[in-house]
Amino acid sequence: MSRTLYYTQRSPYARKVRIVLAEKQLPCQLQETDIKNKSLEFLNLSPIGKVPVLVDENGLVLWDSTLIVEYLDETYPEPAFYPNARLEKIRCRQGEELADALTDMIVGLWYEVRKGDGANLVAQTQYQSAIDRVLGVFEQKRKESLYLLNDTLTAVDIAALSGIGYYSLRFGKDWQQQYPKIAQWFNQLHRRESVQSTIPRE
Repeated sequence: MSRTLYYTQRSPYARKVRIVLAEKQLPCQLQETDIKNKSLEFLNLSPIGKVPVLVDENGLVLWDSTLIVEYLDETYPEPAFYPNARLEKIRCRQGEELADALTDMIVGLWYEVRKGDGANLVAQTQYQSAIDRVLGVFEQKRKESLYLLNDTLTAVDIAALSGIGYYSLRFGKDWQQQYPKIAQWFNQLHRRESVQSTIPRE
């Protein structure tokens, strides 16, 4: 049985998993999924009706990007994206959760903007304020270490990169002027094949 990832090309959540698969050099069949018109096959795999969904070679079905990344890291441990030490791993999970929250805010902002004249400007302002707050936290962290947790690439970086990549896709790269340390980190990571090969496109 082949490993299959159900995804959409622009999904930042699916991109997290695609980057990890590429970094670990795990062969995977990519199954583009129509989220607006979900097939019965897909809904049988994902009761929440969202991508990504991973069907591993052993037949195990997993949905939720963070759970999939954790599973891949424990099952195929080289290279590792979570620290072994208990407290460091907790810090990593917390940083990854912050990055996932950032992605949720960015997606929420985009959905509001898409409404056009019916958009809620108050909601947009709240989303943008929250985005800037989290980017500020990551900017400060980058002043202290090479990456967002420590001096090693971790799940925090992969989650944050995926969210910020989606932010760049939808809103451009003006944010880089306000957050130069994050911009440097973002551009350096784009030298990696796993990142280049998963860039979301319009």
